[in-house]
Amino acid sequence: MTKILGISGSLRKASFNTGLMRSAAENVPDGVDFDTATLHGIPLYDADIETESGIPDAVTVLKQKVMAADGVILFTPEYNNSIPGVFKNAIDWLSRPSADIAKVFRGRPFALAGASPGNFGTILSQNAWLPVMRTLGAELWSGKRLMLPRAETLFDANGTLTDEGARDRLTAFVKAFADFAGAGKGA
Repeated sequence: MTKILGISGSLRKASFNTGLMRSAAENVPDGVDFDTATLHGIPLYDADIETESGIPDAVTVLKQKVMAADGVILFTPEYNNSIPGVFKNAIDWLSRPSADIAKVFRGRPFALAGASPGNFGTILSQNAWLPVMRTLGAELWSGKRLMLPRAETLFDANGTLTDEGARDRLTAFVKAFADFAGAGKGA
């Protein structure tokens, strides 16, 4: 069984990317265990907080989920042509203390997916993640990209993916990534 973790980079209740992640979890291929996580409860990174209080509980929970996964999919929105601040903040927390970077990121397969109201999906956000993931030593999967443009036509008002073609693309994306992440387990 290949364990995949999806993390939504949006805090909004009816988020397209949380809906995309939920749809991935609901349409998981055989042989894949798909867990989900959000960024709720993660404070803004502050080295003083880290020094005085240690790693916040919400960060520790997310870090444990990442370390238990064979692969991680970042379901990333695109804000102002780049990475959402709350998502980058969470990744910054996951890299603390710096001694944990190897346990959390190094060699772990990561994939990028996203939905956006814009015409180009989340291409700029996904591109902005590349140097971050490289810096952390993650194994960024480049087998496929999943970018869903004009998301408001693909999701209902509750953030549920309703477009069958988009759901089929998502299922194929998750399967291909799970195959890649699962292949690395034996190495």
